[in-house]
Amino acid sequence: MPKLIRRKELLELIEEGENLHCEFKLRFSSPEKIAKEIIAFANTSGGYILFGIDDDKRVIGVQSEKGESELIENAIRDFCEPYIEHSTLYFDIDGKEIVAVYVPESETKPHRITDYNESLDVNTALVYIRVNDKSVQAGKEMIRLFKSYSTDSQLTKYAIGHLEKMVFDHLEKFETISVKELMSNGNLSNRRASRTLTKMVRAGLLLIHTKDNGESYFTIKSWGVI
Repeated sequence: MPKLIRRKELLELIEEGENLHCEFKLRFSSPEKIAKEIIAFANTSGGYILFGIDDDKRVIGVQSEKGESELIENAIRDFCEPYIEHSTLYFDIDGKEIVAVYVPESETKPHRITDYNESLDVNTALVYIRVNDKSVQAGKEMIRLFKSYSTDSQLTKYAIGHLEKMVFDHLEKFETISVKELMSNGNLSNRRASRTLTKMVRAGLLLIHTKDNGESYFTIKSWGVI
């Protein structure tokens, strides 16, 4: 997606409606809620947050471009960890002021709501991702994958054991598998089931997906199985 857009492109974004890459905000709500949206775009594939647009695509405008911009900057500075690069653009549509925040996909995932911990805690970190037209809290498996990608620790050698075979057997019957299903099938702890599926994604054997409620599920990556 382009970093800078013109008025025509903004109108096209509005006409398309909210989606994976675009969110409408009638007005600034709270710093933490806006930070959540910005984090979700940075952790996924980037996008725009348009302030002054109602959910039904009506152009309402903001009271003050400067005031809105300051609130956005404060939200990113105080509630996003690590800091998220972004661009703030201003438009006039029929005399109404619109503020557009462009958030590129980050190279330092995962971003989280500031918790003042020295390092990211998978169990407590509030990490958000974009799913369709919503920003949802990421599951532990997605957070672990973000961490592994940021440290470039992709698995290049991975032995297939009985747990992996159990996963493949389940996928052959049902096409998808969740942590809870693997826990039940193998009488495993949540931690072991979660780590098994995460490692299989890192090894290129599975794909991870996220439901609208933030729950992760997994499907087979066809070329990953011999």
